[in-house]
Amino acid sequence: MSDNQAVDKERRVWMIACGAAGGVAAAATGGAFLTTLAPSERAKAAGAPVELDIADLKPGEMKTVEWRGQPVWVIRRSEQQVSELAALDAQLADPNSERNPKELTPEYARNTYRSIKPEFLVAVGICSHLGCSPTAKFDAGPQPSLPDDWKGGFLCPCHGSTFDMAGRVFANKPAPDNLKVPPHKYLSDTKLLIGVDENNA
Repeated sequence: MSDNQAVDKERRVWMIACGAAGGVAAAATGGAFLTTLAPSERAKAAGAPVELDIADLKPGEMKTVEWRGQPVWVIRRSEQQVSELAALDAQLADPNSERNPKELTPEYARNTYRSIKPEFLVAVGICSHLGCSPTAKFDAGPQPSLPDDWKGGFLCPCHGSTFDMAGRVFANKPAPDNLKVPPHKYLSDTKLLIGVDENNA
């Protein structure tokens, strides 16, 4: 074999090796790029509807689930708490949920109870002022930072905004809006689906 043939053969081997390495690198880069574009399982789960069993929820109790990275409260109100809601209208900033209705209150929750069923409130547990999470203050009566005629509801400890048992903000408080009611529907008497309703299912 001549020196020229040996050089050509060696050159072909190097060209094949370089081409193969370049192809592997391109495939790896392309794969990484596609993986970056595809939503992760966690990201998909964050926006997915959340199913909740409320069979064991007693009057005056609350369950919290996460939906889209937000705490969603499901509260079972007592008969007394439900009956007292209408009497609070004069003290509230937006008793009929007329502010930002499309964003904050689905049509089926634009009522005194802000819910599908008077017994249950489903609300995003984030204050409309600066995004703090209010504290449940369901017991009626005088308490620190609350009025003496308190009927139960929520207190935002950051700046003192208060909300009734329907998530409606009291007047003259820092929070401008009621708590948000997320889309939801009942799958049965004891199963709730948060994240979709009949209109966007």
